[in-house]
Amino acid sequence: MSRLAKMLALGAFFIVAIVSWLFDPVRGVPILAYHMVNEQQEVYSIDTKDFDSQMKYLMDNGYTAISLNEYFQAREGRWQLPKKPIIITFDDGYIDNYQTALPILEKYGLKSTVFVISEAVGQPGYMTWGQIKAMQTRNTEIGSHTVSHVPLAQVDFEEKKRQVSVSKETIERNLGRPIEFLAFPFGSYDTTMPEILKKAGYRGACTGITGLNRNAQEAYTLKRINVPRPKYGLWEFKVRLLRANIYSKLGI
Repeated sequence: MSRLAKMLALGAFFIVAIVSWLFDPVRGVPILAYHMVNEQQEVYSIDTKDFDSQMKYLMDNGYTAISLNEYFQAREGRWQLPKKPIIITFDDGYIDNYQTALPILEKYGLKSTVFVISEAVGQPGYMTWGQIKAMQTRNTEIGSHTVSHVPLAQVDFEEKKRQVSVSKETIERNLGRPIEFLAFPFGSYDTTMPEILKKAGYRGACTGITGLNRNAQEAYTLKRINVPRPKYGLWEFKVRLLRANIYSKLGI
């Protein structure tokens, strides 16, 4: 074999090895971030058929949807994660989460978490307290998305505390259950937020940073995989899952 042929073979070997390493699944929990499930032509609205195909893909590929509470129990050594765990979340508390997304989730045996804007409950386009309570009885975990959906990094310290504590208290009062998790509106947070959330009684919070979550991940800066309206069908969804895996592999 010539020297050039040897160099080409060695280069091909390294390329295959790198690609195999990147594509090999990393141990971590993906958290999907949705908003609306309807036919509106908006970036954060997923068509019903697209959402159905994404949930079917998860079921067909052996994923088990878990709650954030279950994930934290596993982090604390009090519960065993399934082989391929995934957390499905929705921000804002839109009415189609109840009317459209929930039946599809139940169709495939998947549970979810909905982060509610406390001031928006009962407003046009949003769920009522009765609908949120109904979701709770049907494998849906409820969390906070603040009082009025403000970017928390852009408000003062007292407003940060008010947004997370008042929303928590309001949701707990109406649902009669503890609210332990929050999603940052717009993914906006700063270094003061973990301590504020801890003092308010939250166990964890979700950001907009792409990646997977392992036990070493800070509880108040969990990573999520944003799922906007797809332009290229189901393969785009698969690419988003793969990208999160690669980011985690590279430590990004």
